Amino acid sequence: MALSVSRRLLRSFGSVLASGRCDSPSSLYPSLQASLGVVSSEEFSAVSKAGSSFLANRRLSTSIPSPESSGGAFPSNLLSAKPVVASERNIGLYQDLVIPVTNFHNEDKGFTVLAGDVFDVPIRKDIIHRVVLWQLAKRQQGTHSTKTISEVSGTGRKPWNQKGTGRARQGSLRSPQFRGGSTMHGPKPRSHAFKLNKKVRRLGLKIALTARAAEGKLLVFDDFEVPTHKTKNIANYVQQMEDSKKLLLVDGILPEKLKLATQNLHYVNVLPAVGLNVYSILQHDTLVMSRTAVNEIVERMHTPIKR
Repeated sequence: MALSVSRRLLRSFGSVLASGRCDSPSSLYPSLQASLGVVSSEEFSAVSKAGSSFLANRRLSTSIPSPESSGGAFPSNLLSAKPVVASERNIGLYQDLVIPVTNFHNEDKGFTVLAGDVFDVPIRKDIIHRVVLWQLAKRQQGTHSTKTISEVSGTGRKPWNQKGTGRARQGSLRSPQFRGGSTMHGPKPRSHAFKLNKKVRRLGLKIALTARAAEGKLLVFDDFEVPTHKTKNIANYVQQMEDSKKLLLVDGILPEKLKLATQNLHYVNVLPAVGLNVYSILQHDTLVMSRTAVNEIVERMHTPIKR
């Protein structure tokens, strides 16, 4: 009988016992007898004790125990002292990133949001490889040149007779088999550039920015204003940075003082936002961009491609 009514008792009066509005479960005995019929005091006492222990355990199970908040009620040896480690962020989900903004004085300048379709795209090494090859081929000078037989300085006279000497027949001393002669099929000035689709070039820049953001090597500054053009200010700031050997500073319009302060540092380079490219990002392990540069890059990536 006690087991059959225990669940109904807990459902009906569990909230009352948990809230503490009743001094003891025995004060509810007259009303329970009226609602459930004749119940002996021993059976009701067993049911009330079971309900009280259940509610006590329920209150304990719904709390979040910690060494500070348990107050000795929960065994301290069962509580883990290790902090909860959040799972690493998955890259390439096109999620917007929120990163802090600072400056050369390490002041807090708030936060900024990086567009997910620019700074959180899937990493593809093949795209990076194609874009880097395209950049290196496009910037190759191609000024190599050799002289053909008509450009070599020398006589046009036939060296010796066609027959009668026992030697091999020759027609010119400017031929490639002679010393000082011409070069056959040699290089001539030309362009080594090849075509690469704009979609691929744009995707390569997005992947490079995503890689730096995922590594934690993308910093956003409020501005690049420096008090003086002295090189030691930039050098001291770089020395304070951890795991940064080469910096690339990107701004919309580069301040003149910043150019003068960094021109003698081989490990700090400046670049306008319009010239930001994949190869320059890969050459530097840390990328520092201003708010203006971030906005210009995002706007450039969102601009429709002209066909």
